[in-house]
Amino acid sequence: MSRFSPFSRQSLKPGPKLGSKSFGVRRPQAVVEVLNRTDAFAALRAGVEQVAALERDLAELLPDYLATTVEPGFIKDGVLALFAAHNALAARLRHLEPRLLSELQQRGWAVNALKIRVRPQSVKEPPRVKQARMSRAGADALHELSETLEPSPLREALARMAARHRK
Repeated sequence: MSRFSPFSRQSLKPGPKLGSKSFGVRRPQAVVEVLNRTDAFAALRAGVEQVAALERDLAELLPDYLATTVEPGFIKDGVLALFAAHNALAARLRHLEPRLLSELQQRGWAVNALKIRVRPQSVKEPPRVKQARMSRAGADALHELSETLEPSPLREALARMAARHRK
């Protein structure tokens, strides 16, 4: 049983002609094709391509810890807005501003100034507390093993683990 009505699907075989139109199979179209056909999306497409190119250049110019947390905005009146994840990264980015501005200009970007803003990223979920528990017999066996070893960091670690799970 299908969740779709038989009337919602198009036939796989060419169907009857209604007037001068034939109802048949439609082939899927790539989004790029649709956007290229319509002038209404030209500005959007150009803006998306510009931001993607800017992100690639920033990834090459910035240190790794900044490249992953800095997002470019649009260039408006020769001013490029850069969004940092928090204040400390924004401060570090301000120290790099003169060098970054000149390197962007050398790469052909029409940028006269940078505007550095803080855009906090969503807080990531803290790691879950481990729920693994060892049986009493397993903890006893681990304790016995630690007793047979010579004094070493491994012996101490096994003894601590056994003690934690014997409680």
